[in-house]
Amino acid sequence: MNIEIWPEHGPLNSKEVFNKFIESLRASGEQVWVNKQAPNGDVAVIWSVLWQGRMRRYKDIRERYKKNNKPVIVIEVGGIKRNETWKIGINGVNREADFANEVVDGERWKKFKVAIKPWHQTGENIIVCGQHTNSHQWRHNPPMSKWFDQQITEIRKYTDRPITIRPHPRNHVIIDTGKYKDVKIVGPKRDNTTYDDTDLTERLKSAWALVSYSSNPAITAAIHGIPVYVSEASLSYDIGNTSFDNIDNPQMPDRQKWLNKLAYTEWWTEEIHQGRPWKRIKERLEEKYL
Repeated sequence: MNIEIWPEHGPLNSKEVFNKFIESLRASGEQVWVNKQAPNGDVAVIWSVLWQGRMRRYKDIRERYKKNNKPVIVIEVGGIKRNETWKIGINGVNREADFANEVVDGERWKKFKVAIKPWHQTGENIIVCGQHTNSHQWRHNPPMSKWFDQQITEIRKYTDRPITIRPHPRNHVIIDTGKYKDVKIVGPKRDNTTYDDTDLTERLKSAWALVSYSSNPAITAAIHGIPVYVSEASLSYDIGNTSFDNIDNPQMPDRQKWLNKLAYTEWWTEEIHQGRPWKRIKERLEEKYL
């Protein structure tokens, strides 16, 4: 298989992951072109779908392959063990991606050693999480300030519980919270003991529910036992709520099947080096895309 892979456009935390993935591809016998176009390329590998900074160049690569009806593998930060495990999917991120995880078991989830808290609201606060507007995930949505306004307006049809607006840490949003009752905006605080992490876990200690279009905070909240409201693009869709008409009594379904599938969306760096995700992805590519 001819594969072009582009680590030079990736963020700082992508370097080791890219290197291990490249080594696994070569060990599998693939022809790999690093930071250059592959002649008659079968697959391209990029990092995320956030067209921002250096990663903006990934958009052109993705569009080039899409135009030729060829697949693109997207690597990005994980949602279960952030900055320890990494998602690897075909043609997108989150639920828009194909993670080759239709057939799974319950054993891999155990490896994450994550305590699943029982469903239980820890407070009255409804947290509404924003995303980066330069992400391909956001392409069908309005400006973030308008989206926040839509969520607040819809929530207020059904409850007067306090609402906290939580913008993406790298996407500044101006909102006039004074026109709403019991609504405040609280930006994420950086946890300086980790790379690219925030205080979401602390915020969940007083949460009734969390609202997210498709980003990782919904995974974190659901694992912590906080009900989530998401779109069909979210990896939490299978255990999430989709309409605020039940906000005072959210659905809290069994999460085990969801967790079992989620466990096959992301991988430790050593597993990537061993070729475990590539084996699954390659089989899926040959079965459906090539």
